[in-house]
Amino acid sequence: MEQLVEVGKNEKPVSSRLISANQRFMQINPKITPIYQTSVFKFEDLNELELYFGEPGSRYLYSRNGNPNSDELAEAVTRLEKGAGAVATGSGMAAIFAALMTYCAAGDHVLCAADIYGGSSSLLDQELSRLGITVSYVPFDELTENLAAHVQPRTRLLLCETISNPLLRVADLRAAAEAAHALGLKLVVDNTFATPVLTHPFEYGADLVMHSVTKYLAGHSDVTAGVVVARTPEDAARLKQIGTLFGLTLSPMESWLAVRGLKTLRLRVEAHCRNAEAVAELLARHPAVGEVFYPGLNSHPQHLLAANQGGALFGGMVSFRLADDTTEAVSRFMRASQRFPFAPSLAGVDSSLSYPAGTSHRALTEEQRQKLGITAGLVRLSVGIELTTELLADLAQALDAN
Repeated sequence: MEQLVEVGKNEKPVSSRLISANQRFMQINPKITPIYQTSVFKFEDLNELELYFGEPGSRYLYSRNGNPNSDELAEAVTRLEKGAGAVATGSGMAAIFAALMTYCAAGDHVLCAADIYGGSSSLLDQELSRLGITVSYVPFDELTENLAAHVQPRTRLLLCETISNPLLRVADLRAAAEAAHALGLKLVVDNTFATPVLTHPFEYGADLVMHSVTKYLAGHSDVTAGVVVARTPEDAARLKQIGTLFGLTLSPMESWLAVRGLKTLRLRVEAHCRNAEAVAELLARHPAVGEVFYPGLNSHPQHLLAANQGGALFGGMVSFRLADDTTEAVSRFMRASQRFPFAPSLAGVDSSLSYPAGTSHRALTEEQRQKLGITAGLVRLSVGIELTTELLADLAQALDAN
């Protein structure tokens, strides 16, 4: 075979030149962290290996144990939430699992707000029960006033959402933390809907804060990820161990995309909130709408609490119940809307809608859904950052179809 490159007397072989080039690349100092798309990292000798184990965090060994990109995401969210450390996971569900496993073992009991994402309740009911961890659901009004009535001898924690999915009830985090701590429980808060732009649960006494990074933190509907942040270094170390041993660590590419999304988080959330408030006001005036759920409306039962915990911003999610509380009315609305496609997720820059009874809370019985207020005519809107006038015009014409 003909040689493509002829090596002269004073010229290094191709393999040597490539090694030299790699060494030069390692000295580059980029503004944006590169994607470390590698499963393993190299060591010079056994001394360096011992340094890895003797100085945790000083080096990388294997991407399941840690990767510069996943660590960058975890550290960024830790700063946003003002915590002590975090672990980035492969999804929001993995984040909930990691949070629960931080405090629970077989035989333990968990208290969970009845108003919670359906996937969270499915995890508790269907999978953690197989590990010997049981759950009781606490009505929203009893999270702070009557929590003791639900406690068992091996209850370990209370899980709740800052703003609940899908009816957007706002938890009094300070009161919930005080009630939980008085009973010797930890408070785990899902802050996905609020984001750190609106609320910092650690300031109110939370012990762990988690996010589905898939939603607002990444923000562009192109990442599936989660994160759990700890208030103490001890819990942060426990989270790291769980992430490593259960294999929950987020991939380099997803981590890099999420970090990129975080850089516009504040701008995006402010735009989401402005549009959502305008949408909620339009819905409240329209005769085809029976009820609107949005913390920014003065009529919302926790409006003042939401203002105290979130300042002048109230989130980008709006739920409403059609006056014609039927699946047929929902389908008519879906078909008529052009700017709110049906997509069973939320928080992307593009608006979308979802149907809780048929997606997030499908696993619940009809009786359970009715008790929570998740009826046939309930629609959840994820309001994007498009031009406000275009969103309002589309909603008005879609509602007129009912």
